[in-house]
Amino acid sequence: MSRAFIKEDVDPPERSGRKRSASGLPPGATNYITARGAKRLQDEQKKLRVATASSERSIELEQILAARRVVDVPKAPWNSVTFGATVTVKDKTGETEMFTIVGVDELNNERDAVSWISPVGKALLNADIGDWITLEDGRRAKIVKIEFKISSD
Repeated sequence: MSRAFIKEDVDPPERSGRKRSASGLPPGATNYITARGAKRLQDEQKKLRVATASSERSIELEQILAARRVVDVPKAPWNSVTFGATVTVKDKTGETEMFTIVGVDELNNERDAVSWISPVGKALLNADIGDWITLEDGRRAKIVKIEFKISSD
């Protein structure tokens, strides 16, 4: 391969001496998280502190929580998809799927979670009821419902 096709000015964090955040986001990226997700991580951290004085996961949680930016759920009904929304889509065959848009550290906490930086998350953000999006498998689906979970469970 010719050296002309290699971008030398863009190194991954590991090669440039910068460290990736505990969330796996590139240096300087904002670590958005829902209030529910932040509470779950704080609860997990408290349990780990009681169980052991220091553990790798406890240190990781401390770093994540220190760098997080909690995004509040809108108070009024919302017609556009925003961070934290649970979105129901229906494809042309009538099959429905739900996606909850969350931060990268919350993916294991929600059944239908998608990261806000994933292709589906990006397609959903700022879309409105009635808009069509493309799912990861290539199917087209229409947004039929947008809701927000307020409880901490």
